[in-house]
Amino acid sequence: MATDVHSHGHSHSHGAADFTRAFALGIALNSAIVVAQLVYGVLGNSMALIADAGHNLSDVLGLIIAWAGAVMARRSPSRRFTYGLKKASILAALTNALILLVAVGAIAAEAVRRLVHPATSDAHAMIWVAVAAILVNVVTAMLFARGRRQDINARAAYLHMAADAAVSAAVVVAGFVILWTGERWVDPAMSIAVALVILWGSIGLLKEAVGMSLMGVPQGIELEDVESELLRLDGIETVHDLHIWPLSTTETALTAHLVAPAISSTDALLRTARHMLHHRFAIEHCTLQVERIHLEDTDC
Repeated sequence: MATDVHSHGHSHSHGAADFTRAFALGIALNSAIVVAQLVYGVLGNSMALIADAGHNLSDVLGLIIAWAGAVMARRSPSRRFTYGLKKASILAALTNALILLVAVGAIAAEAVRRLVHPATSDAHAMIWVAVAAILVNVVTAMLFARGRRQDINARAAYLHMAADAAVSAAVVVAGFVILWTGERWVDPAMSIAVALVILWGSIGLLKEAVGMSLMGVPQGIELEDVESELLRLDGIETVHDLHIWPLSTTETALTAHLVAPAISSTDALLRTARHMLHHRFAIEHCTLQVERIHLEDTDC
């Protein structure tokens, strides 16, 4: 005998809807600072400011894409898309990572050109605009601080803004160094440092986004731990065909066959298993099949 259950009745809006105001405000603030950095970067001939503007522009695009992904992920299921468009949030994270890599290449290429052909920069403009950028980035980072543990897009936004604040602080330092020493190489050198910071953060985001796109087990969940916890439930002798994958950046799905020869109530076992998976691993969507014997694997 085999019995299936699919967990339902839970709310699956794990914070995405709560970030509408954060996305809107973050996009507005960062768009304003991008314009300021580009204007003063060009007028002050500062590659560091232009590089930071490019970084912030990539973050604005990233916020827009993440927001669009979050909105699409909240679409109701349909006959064609039975899980809705939850994967859109994962595609948004992947797109963000690729945008950041493009930004790194553009910034690094221009910085190298400036190292070969250095130009005089307006250190005062660098300092004041970078200070404004620090304030904007800190405010934006705090908007996403609350949900960074549950959503890769919120975490990406938080980490990017926190990194931007550090990068802008480095631009301030570069401005003071130029004021004190007059060395023109400091500005493009700082731009290369900005590019390296972006690259470092982008690699981690890209790896996680690609893993989620390929339906890998989400970070923070170990397949062996889930199997071990299921085996600890009364009556379960073995677990097989255990699969765990992300439905979105906030929701996880699981399927498994539970071999329980002597279980008296499959309903009680399924309720217990579902409760454990929800509270121990935050897995909301689970499909469990209870078997009296280990059935041969099939294609379904």
